[in-house]
Amino acid sequence: MTPADDSRIESEWLTLPDLVEVLDEPLGRVRRFLDEYQLVGSRREGALKVPALFVKDGELIPSLRGTVIVLHDAGFSDDEAIDWLLALEDSIGVAPIEALRAGRKSEVRRVAAALA
Repeated sequence: MTPADDSRIESEWLTLPDLVEVLDEPLGRVRRFLDEYQLVGSRREGALKVPALFVKDGELIPSLRGTVIVLHDAGFSDDEAIDWLLALEDSIGVAPIEALRAGRKSEVRRVAAALA
């Protein structure tokens, strides 16, 4: 299920303190965003981090939550969901996160749902 790392687009990764600053929200609220899948993170290099592409103009990408839930329903772990969101998806023409950032939620969720 996980694409090769070299097919992923590059993203800066934000720690929880970074997210507190970028989102201008208290730590408890940032943790709740993670618990509610409004954000999804990974502990690949120690501390929990979230791709910076999951935040746009200091705000959460509203369509990320539903997309992550669709991916979890398809059996993806958090790490696999992050990998898929950052990988070029041929049927969309760009990485799914780029399509979500551009407002193409329905297209991304249709492809994600087909992965089940």
